[in-house]
Amino acid sequence: MIEVNGITKSFGTLQVLKGINLSVKQGEIISIVGASGAGKTTLLQIIGTLDKADSGSVTINGVNLSKLNDSRLSDFRNQNIGFVFQFHQLLPEFTALENVMIPALIGNVKESQAKAKAKELLDMLGLSDRVTHKPNELSGGEKQRVAVARSLINNPAVILADEPSGSLDTENKEDLHQLFFKLRDTLGQTFVIVTHDEHLASITDRTVHMRDGMIIDNQSIDL
Repeated sequence: MIEVNGITKSFGTLQVLKGINLSVKQGEIISIVGASGAGKTTLLQIIGTLDKADSGSVTINGVNLSKLNDSRLSDFRNQNIGFVFQFHQLLPEFTALENVMIPALIGNVKESQAKAKAKELLDMLGLSDRVTHKPNELSGGEKQRVAVARSLINNPAVILADEPSGSLDTENKEDLHQLFFKLRDTLGQTFVIVTHDEHLASITDRTVHMRDGMIIDNQSIDL
């Protein structure tokens, strides 16, 4: 479903990615681990079209992203890729419901349809009583579940998560991790997760280890 071939990336004289090859199957949850500076987030940003590689290609559901112009790339990102960040990145002036609706509205979905889908997702994630609350009225775990709902609003092919539980306490971390597997099991959702959390990495379908801009190990667990 995702094919990464020969990706390289440099910032000035520093080569951050050195020929990355990676395949991800539909419905797979993989974690990418490694020390700071290994290139994990840069790789995630390139897969998510937030940054461009110097060479190589990323293909998602048969679409070679390097062949798209900026406008088509933006549309593809909106329709096919969901993002969950460490600090949720919710807009403080909007309610939980409005935050979840934003990607759908950007994608020209009718407001009534976007609102109905956002309510459905928030209810599924146990937040039906928080739809009118703004981020400063939500707990850390609730904010991150709102962010997950937002990432799902356009039925993306893949959700890319960068340290999604890094700012959460132990209980909320475990709840978030279990939510990812629930979404995989109920929706067939694919996840690529950059994490320093050893427990999360240990329970994902596959753990990709990076060091100095290269993949050094790519292990699956027995399911």
